[in-house]
Amino acid sequence: MKYLKVIAFTHKHIELKELGRLVICQENLSDKLHEVKAHFGIDEIFYLATCNRVEFVMSTHHTVDKAFAHDFLGAMKLDLCQHSTSNFLDAASIYEGQDALNHLLRTSCSLESLIVGEKEILAQLRKAYEDCREAGLTADKLRLVMECVVKTAKEVYTHTNISKNPISVVSLAYRKLKDLNLCSKARVLIIGAGETNRNLSKYLQKHKFSNFSVFNRTLSKAQQLAADLNGQAFELHELKDFKGGFDAIITCTSAVEPIITTEIYTSLLNGETDKKTIVDLAIPNDTAPEVLEKFDVNFIEVHSLNEIAKKNLQERYQELVHAEAIIEQNVAEHIVMLKQRKIELAMRQVPEKIKEIRNNAVNTVFAEEVQSLDKESREILEKVINYMEKKYISVPMIMAKDILINNN
Repeated sequence: MKYLKVIAFTHKHIELKELGRLVICQENLSDKLHEVKAHFGIDEIFYLATCNRVEFVMSTHHTVDKAFAHDFLGAMKLDLCQHSTSNFLDAASIYEGQDALNHLLRTSCSLESLIVGEKEILAQLRKAYEDCREAGLTADKLRLVMECVVKTAKEVYTHTNISKNPISVVSLAYRKLKDLNLCSKARVLIIGAGETNRNLSKYLQKHKFSNFSVFNRTLSKAQQLAADLNGQAFELHELKDFKGGFDAIITCTSAVEPIITTEIYTSLLNGETDKKTIVDLAIPNDTAPEVLEKFDVNFIEVHSLNEIAKKNLQERYQELVHAEAIIEQNVAEHIVMLKQRKIELAMRQVPEKIKEIRNNAVNTVFAEEVQSLDKESREILEKVINYMEKKYISVPMIMAKDILINNN
């Protein structure tokens, strides 16, 4: 399993605002990953970005260390200065082999998340992998890893209470929003129609909020969310001309540059002077820092939820122990499976070779003897040969698997 490598940048060692500088625009992601895959001779790769982590998961026999990570970040063309690159590399976590698998399993079960127990990370991880699989960036090795990842996460969520009374970034954000006592008739602008905003809008709708305007780059997705909320849908570029007013903005997009600039925010105010609310769950933030400097805003972001998240971790400590036991068992099972698969791949030509020997024996070496047999004798011989063929195929493979597993 030494081929499995992970370069991880997470909230544990990097400020969330800084972490946003590593996020790659979705429009350029596939091309960039194909370029670095070819440049470094990486067999398979996928990229994960959430509100508290950016990770590169790969299958490669090359050494992946800080020197490799330095060259890798440079090849990704993230426009980082030398000082920033150095800081990110100092904070990077690099995993290999079994440690890499263990890290991915812990990540999928939310043990490495800002909010332990949130299930969103599994969906994000699966989508990140599927997007890269569809782009032709992954193959069989990472497929097997992801099968183990999904299986383990489901077992943890099923057999522990780690997600009981689930707490997530979305639910924590809503709690803070609720404390502001917004009127249920408040005008809410939703920027981005992804999973995070969909989940947060469900909280709002459940608590009788009803005045929604949804903006998204892809109009059809905005229309779908707006239909669920009985609101209006707009393309993202229409935001700068929107004059319907607002009391709160909910924003979470994959943009790498701020969407809510001072110019757009001023335009959205349309002359109103009362204090507004912005819930910005994007990494990097969709809200330009200048907006917060110039205007009096109730601002809720992922970083501000840290203290609540720490309390949540303490409350769920005992469940972490149960989850880690499940992870340990799945790592062990995966290692056994890989060893068995290694044998299967190495011996996949055995059946063909045995069939060749059989055919040569019957049709060439002992052809005359076989032809001299009567019908009943030939049928008995055929049964014996078929039986022996099956045993000569299955027995060596079973023995080889047992030898490899027991010797390791």
